[in-house]
Amino acid sequence: KALALCVLLYPALQSLALQLHSALTGSYVSGTHSIAFINCLNEQIAKDIARAIMDKKLAAYVNILPKSSALSFWKGELEETTEILLLVKTRTSKIGELSNYIRSIHPFEIPEIISLPIDQGNPLYLKWMEESVPRD
Repeated sequence: KALALCVLLYPALQSLALQLHSALTGSYVSGTHSIAFINCLNEQIAKDIARAIMDKKLAAYVNILPKSSALSFWKGELEETTEILLLVKTRTSKIGELSNYIRSIHPFEIPEIISLPIDQGNPLYLKWMEESVPRD
């Protein structure tokens, strides 16, 4: 039973350990924050989604990148589209909540929501991100 409890609590314990290490040493722990990539059909949808993310305090910063061409297979057919890309900077611990929220408001049947952990960066910027997104 103790082993099962440890396995279930591992993500929470790991997060707590990382927060404690960061607080005690003042150093950034790789992977504490992430960048999520979210594609949007047009600029208005991108702006609406970015504002909704910020209103819910699910990110510290959202970039709205200009229109780009994209190729993909959708339902067996090759499609060529244009898209707007959001780069969302947030706590790694918020990625699940962010992903669920985006799926609930995004017009695409299957929106692209991909995240990558931030390994290192400007310590002052990373500290600002830490202060900008509330803890879980």
